[in-house]
Amino acid sequence: MKIAVIGSCMVDLIAYTDTVPKAGETLVAKEFVMGCGGKGANQAVAASKLGADVLMMGRVGDDAFANNTLTNFEKYGVSTKHVTKVPGVSSGVAPIWVDADSQNRILIIPGANMHLLPADLDAAADELKQCSMIILQLEIPLETVYAAIDFGNSNGIPVLLNPAPASIELDIDYACRCDYFVPNETELEILTGMPVGNEDEIAAAASSLLAKGLKNLIVTLGDKGALWMHGGERQHVSAPTVNAVDTTGAGDGFIGCFAAELAAGTDVATALGRAVSYASHSVTGKGTQTSYATVDEFAQWQSSH
Repeated sequence: MKIAVIGSCMVDLIAYTDTVPKAGETLVAKEFVMGCGGKGANQAVAASKLGADVLMMGRVGDDAFANNTLTNFEKYGVSTKHVTKVPGVSSGVAPIWVDADSQNRILIIPGANMHLLPADLDAAADELKQCSMIILQLEIPLETVYAAIDFGNSNGIPVLLNPAPASIELDIDYACRCDYFVPNETELEILTGMPVGNEDEIAAAASSLLAKGLKNLIVTLGDKGALWMHGGERQHVSAPTVNAVDTTGAGDGFIGCFAAELAAGTDVATALGRAVSYASHSVTGKGTQTSYATVDEFAQWQSSH
């Protein structure tokens, strides 16, 4: 069962530091790592590492980063037939700061990602129709996200939308046409304008979106796990206790695992449990895609947790 990820490709520029500098301040960081990222690419690689057949659809620039991104996809078994270069444009870049508490702060320069357009879906239509799920985020133009939702609906393909980074411009009617809507706490707060300081507040904010017609709302809660709400049902999935080193990309690992499980025929509740565990494992390693476990690595880790 093939998964189509229609989304962003970035280059992560990660600095590990005890303290993030204040305005006008210069500090010496402990370590620097450059890696492949972008929410779309991360989710595609995570799903592929877990054995899913993944088609990536995205855009890169014509700079030094582009070939590295394409080679990285191929390394992890992700199809790059529909990942193409945009002349005269830089690849997407994401400078990331990770502090001593393993919390991250991220800037995104979209670059070529903003050149993935609705018309590009037509060129990939034959292959997209063969997919069992479409995964979307918001690091590409909204019009392309909407076109992909239309495509999924027209062809009976389930759609998962990760509204990240959150945008108040997102049309909630389109979100309601997705089978799964997966924000984190911060994104839920931005989308609803409601507080999310505790589980009851999170549930209330989520309920306000469900009342508008969402089918399955899954809120990722970091080290607190995830909350799944659908209809009148509410289910909280706890996360195992781990020693977090770098939380960057954990949410993308969650989505990649969840999608891979659904594509393999796993029921939603079980898929959620495994996705929470997978994301928890990812924060024990540095980086984004480099921290995602393969099938065997994840199985071994689960047996000891």
